[in-house]
Amino acid sequence: MTQAVTYQRETKSVPFQGKTIVLESLTPVLSPKEKEQRKKEIERRLYDVFSKYGDRFH
Repeated sequence: MTQAVTYQRETKSVPFQGKTIVLESLTPVLSPKEKEQRKKEIERRLYDVFSKYGDRFH
């Protein structure tokens, strides 16, 4: 069963082309173990992509 993920919200108002735009960033609140698992998964997927297409980034 999947746990509900809670998020930390960060809101910032910034001027853009004469208007004020509100930017909202949501960051998942994870346990240290979950953070490490996600980090490893992201690193593995990035490795897969760069292994496959790395020659295009030179």
